[in-house]
Amino acid sequence: MNDNPQITRRDFVRMASTGAAGALLIGCESGARRDTPAAVSREPVTAEPPPPDTKDWRVLADEALSRIRRCGAEYGDVRLLRSTTQVVRGEDGRIAGVSDRVSRGFGVRVLYHGAWGFASSALVHGAEVRRVADLACAIAKASAALVSDPVKLVPEPPHIARVATPFQLNPLEVPLDQRAALLLDSMSVIHAQEGISRSSGRIWMQRDEKFFASTEGARIDFDLLAINAELRATAALEGRFASRAFHTPYLRTGYELIRDSDLVSQAERIAAQAVEKAQAPTIDPGKYDLLLDPEHLSLTIHESCGHPSELDRALGYEANYAGTSFLTPDKLGSFRYGSPVVNLIADNTEPGTLAATGYDDDGVECQRWHIVREGVFSGYCTNREVAGKIGETRSRGSCRADSWANVPIVRIANVGLAPGDGRLDDMIADIRRGILIEGHDSFSIDQKRYNFQFGGDAFWMIENGKRTHMLRDVIYAGITPEFWSRCDAVADAMHRRTYGFITCGKGQPGQSGWMTHAASHARFRDIDVIRGATAQT
Repeated sequence: MNDNPQITRRDFVRMASTGAAGALLIGCESGARRDTPAAVSREPVTAEPPPPDTKDWRVLADEALSRIRRCGAEYGDVRLLRSTTQVVRGEDGRIAGVSDRVSRGFGVRVLYHGAWGFASSALVHGAEVRRVADLACAIAKASAALVSDPVKLVPEPPHIARVATPFQLNPLEVPLDQRAALLLDSMSVIHAQEGISRSSGRIWMQRDEKFFASTEGARIDFDLLAINAELRATAALEGRFASRAFHTPYLRTGYELIRDSDLVSQAERIAAQAVEKAQAPTIDPGKYDLLLDPEHLSLTIHESCGHPSELDRALGYEANYAGTSFLTPDKLGSFRYGSPVVNLIADNTEPGTLAATGYDDDGVECQRWHIVREGVFSGYCTNREVAGKIGETRSRGSCRADSWANVPIVRIANVGLAPGDGRLDDMIADIRRGILIEGHDSFSIDQKRYNFQFGGDAFWMIENGKRTHMLRDVIYAGITPEFWSRCDAVADAMHRRTYGFITCGKGQPGQSGWMTHAASHARFRDIDVIRGATAQT
């Protein structure tokens, strides 16, 4: 990252247009929208990234798999990955940083007599592949001497496929000066609003080229894109600070996501709302009906449903780090998680979403299933290792690693709240004393994902069926099954939006998971609301 407080919009665009901006690029390492149809596709598409040169990858993968078979392992796989990440970041009307990073390497997993071995390297050549494969075998053999509960993988047919993200505009080919100019123009609009003290923005994009191969015969090529943009405006009035943000969803699509989001118009809106928020009254603690927008619900779903539905967590595998889960296996199929209008669906096949990668890092085809059906807990996120422990004969395809350097683990699927039949105007009209919450901010939740508190990015009072004025310092508290049992209405599909996360922490060493959570607005009755900090929100 390169910080330079002297770089203005005029300077940056001039430098980029003459090639001088290349000095800002560093090194190499070995919103609300409706659903976008840009997606992962298993079929050839008219506009997709050119396929990576995987000829050498296939040869190297075969060498690794040959070593694994020779050591007597019952299973093994290899993932070769090249990730290209580009970020342009702005602060207070200037370009604060530009980065262009490439990470390349491979990882080898081996299952020997029920025990895993894993090793990885950033040196991608024949001798190193053989060394790392042998090391993974040795680790698995050493672990087998100590294993008390041998791993048994549920079956999956070996898939031979190529998966690519369709797009209209390749984000990595959009000129740097164009991306920077968009951020600078947006921040300029933010600062045109009286009362604004700070602005920031970011355009992020990543391409992952990957080849997966297993001793069972799987051979899968991946060429995946993801992109996101965000803006933030901070107002300072009479010693009080307040911020308002805009985020495009993280989606697997092209630069058309940024093009169509109209960042400059969004900048004007969030600047005005930041000033309004700074002047807004604080909330009076008490019980309120809550109307939660899709962006806000994405975090609530993630923390209170996504994490507890990871089966490895429910089995106690994560107890020493990120907690366990109140959704223990004895509750499957019978536990009342929410009201009958609550249908939470895991869908790793939905076009454009982050976990819709065609196949996971077990080589399992991505799928769709219910986590909660009509309020009843109905299913887990699983991989091939843990699915059999609850009697299932196939993994749900939720096993992912965040890089070549890490071992794949169970990750949250694209869990979304299914639309209901509510009309948003009618849902507001039926609220006597309530709060509309948009976006997400701070939160806390216990290790079992049971007791929680959530804040938000913007709040409006609803009185006698009408949205009246803005509020600040709103935090609501609840217990997961009680909270979801108070959901009495979900808006229809017209209001459905998708929002995602790329920083979901889990595992040791820690990994950042990617997933999308979709929802329409939802209404919750009689929720405890408390007042947060009053100096700054």
